Formats: sequence, C-alpha cells, structure tokens
Amino acid sequence: MRQNWWKFLTVFLLGYTFIGGLLFEVPRLNILNETIRALHFHVPMWFGMIILLSISVYYSIIYLRKGNFEADQKAIEFANVGVIFGVFGILTGMFWAQFTWGAWWSGDPKQNASAIGLLIYFAYFVLRSSLENEEQRARISAVYNIFAFSALIPLLFILPRLTDSLHPGNGGNPGFNAYDMDSRLRLVFYPAVIAWTMLGVWIATIRFRIRRLESTHL
Repeated sequence: MRQNWWKFLTVFLLGYTFIGGLLFEVPRLNILNETIRALHFHVPMWFGMIILLSISVYYSIIYLRKGNFEADQKAIEFANVGVIFGVFGILTGMFWAQFTWGAWWSGDPKQNASAIGLLIYFAYFVLRSSLENEEQRARISAVYNIFAFSALIPLLFILPRLTDSLHPGNGGNPGFNAYDMDSRLRLVFYPAVIAWTMLGVWIATIRFRIRRLESTHL
C-alpha cells in the first residue's frame, strides 16, 4: 500500500482535473470563451510528453554507458507512452484550433513542427522493428532516440518563435501567463500537469513489467 500512494494520487488528480477542467469557473475571454478549458488537457499532455521522452533519453544514455538491456526496454516504453501523449496533444490542439482559429489544421508553424517531431519518433519505432539483432537494435535505437529528442526541442520551442504563428507564446504572441492564466485556471492547470505526467509514468511502468514478463517466458 505504501508503494502505491502515487497511483492513488494519480487517480485523484485525474478525477480533479476532469471535474475542475469541465465544471470550474473560467475567465471569459474573447474568441476563446469556454474552449479555454482545453488548456487543462492539451498543454499538460505536451508537458507530460516532454517529461516522458526525457526519461526515455535518460535510459538510452544509461544503456549506451552500461549496456543494460533493461534500460533499453525502459527507454522504448517511455518513448511509446510519450508519443501517445504527443498524438493526443495534437488531437486536442486541433479541436481547440477549430473553435479559435477556424480550422482543424491551419498549417501553423507550431502545428507543423509538432507533426514533424512525432514523425521523427515514428521513424524511431520503425527503426527498432527493422533490426533483428538485439544488441544492434538497442545500441542504434539508443543513439537515434537521443537524436530524436535533440531535434524535437528546437522544433517545438525555438523554430516556431522565429516566424509568424497563431499559437500563444510563439511568433510574438503572448503566452497564457501573460494574460489569462489567472488563479481559476492555475487551480486546475498545475494539478493537471502532475496528473497526466504521473499517468504516463504509470502506463510506461506497466508496459515495461509486461515486456519483462514476456521476455522471461521466451
């Protein structure tokens, strides 16, 4: 029971996020209106993705240093869940864009960069599945994983800021902290970031345990 406290906390925070995100009072802003509630789902998923992919890179580095195959297995599972979060982040972002920008996909630099970043990670999964030798697959994919994350960060946080963009915090637009992250939103937003991240770690941990059980029965 003591070891599972964080799982109970995850369930509680997720419940709080859904209830608060959908029902709590939010600021009435032009254009955004009720769609501002997407903030509690779209942005925390991207935060969770970055954290999960960072953990994946950490385990890839551990593998390259120590040759620990468990580290390689953890790297792939954290990458799997991180990319799933990224996909949901894009989908919730498209939903939000439809009601605020007038189109599901407007070719905004942030949208395009996010899609390119995910495609780089899809190539990572294809690369792993194409290599049969276990040691070769682990070593090459670990190097590629580091490259993929190194490419993702400038794609998401640097390049969109260098050109015109509709996305908050990019292309000269103010970020949410500058004008609408008032106390009502913060009450849900910060717990949501923690909740989604902890859920991702929980899922990745379960997937790793399943993978380890499968390998012991081969």
